[in-house]
Amino acid sequence: LKDNSVLKSTIGAGRKAMVEFVSANPTGPLHIGHGRGAAIGDSVSAILEAAGYRVTREYYVNDAGNQMNNLAKSIYSRYCEMKGKDYPFPEDGYKGEYIADVAKVIEKEFGDELLTMEEKEALTVCRYLGGKTILNEIDTTLRNFNVKMERYLSELSLYEEDKVPAALDALTAKNAVYEQDGAVWLSTKAKGDEEDRVLRKSDGSYTYLMPDIAYHDNKFQRGYELLVDVWGADHHGYIKRMESALEYLGHNSKALNIILVQMVGLVRGGEKVSMSTRSGEFVTLDWLIEEVGVDAARYFYNMRSANSQFEFDIDLAKSRSNDNPVYYVQYAHARVASLYAKAEKENISVKRGENLELLTLDAEKNIIKRMMEFSTVLETAANLREPHRIAYYLQELAGEFHAYYYNTSIVVPDNTALAGARLSLCAGVAEVVKFGLQLLGVSAPDRM
Repeated sequence: LKDNSVLKSTIGAGRKAMVEFVSANPTGPLHIGHGRGAAIGDSVSAILEAAGYRVTREYYVNDAGNQMNNLAKSIYSRYCEMKGKDYPFPEDGYKGEYIADVAKVIEKEFGDELLTMEEKEALTVCRYLGGKTILNEIDTTLRNFNVKMERYLSELSLYEEDKVPAALDALTAKNAVYEQDGAVWLSTKAKGDEEDRVLRKSDGSYTYLMPDIAYHDNKFQRGYELLVDVWGADHHGYIKRMESALEYLGHNSKALNIILVQMVGLVRGGEKVSMSTRSGEFVTLDWLIEEVGVDAARYFYNMRSANSQFEFDIDLAKSRSNDNPVYYVQYAHARVASLYAKAEKENISVKRGENLELLTLDAEKNIIKRMMEFSTVLETAANLREPHRIAYYLQELAGEFHAYYYNTSIVVPDNTALAGARLSLCAGVAEVVKFGLQLLGVSAPDRM
């Protein structure tokens, strides 16, 4: 098992896959709800890679909507507040402390200059620099969370490159749209949706759906054969609309796979903490990383189906006990390292893979069978885009190994052949555990 290729699969056959996840508006820090989507999206990416796909991790930056105008006004209001100028804070603005921090960044670069600008120009500066600053902080948070986005694609770029009107023209050419009351509608009802959907409003502005269609059309144009989108559960109704549009454009809608992620609940001090970006009352992913560590956060997010409700148990995540699933799995890896250290102390030389015929105990046979199941579990997790299957598997393997460790003398000084065979088995367990944890973005320490 030293070569991880034996644990991998080739079902992806080198096909190009894109996993688009997080994609939070650049209007504030990532909260613990975003963290669940980040962990799941990154682990799905790693699982697909292990299954033979060529994967791109992408973040779609929604930087063209009205929420960015609200962000700009919120930042400008805080900037003016610093300068002693009256500028009303928008009713639906963003109230977190981070807004004042972004205003300080702009003040540091521009000084009093914004005060001499026309309001429209000043808001443009706040919108651009505010979004850029927050997105940089989001990227830093993701990197600290062991998530490395390979590409950030801006919604604004779709407009700048005329991809949005081009997509609408393509739908028009396919007779997929019609005009009514001055608006342009997509005929989604004919594809099984509850009703037709507006793409362009009577005032000429686009709805959120139109640039999203252009974005997904662009994914196919870039040659991706499998599209995986990680969305919040509240976007369930959006699926049929997107599938309908892609079918009209001549794409295979079955290539689009949506993972719906339920929000995360957190109890702190006996009370549930609400998470609203506008009110500023939310628990950031940065806080969670600092509180419980990356390993626990990544594992806990991935150990339940994405579409199941999830309450993050902070106390359990921080505990160093067998009740903590990530500790339990990691401890299996650390125990193998300790066994090898003990063998070295006993001057037992181990040659991996020798005398395996001596592994006759039922527990040993069961562990071998369990390890041989890994590739099947990996392929199932890849086909269903369900990383929790890896977490379940690791807990089962760790459970069998811990029981074996307690009930069996592994480092047998007076029988080096048997000791070597058992240590080889343990080393195999450690390799599988390490690789499985790696897919979940979790480390495999040698000491606990």
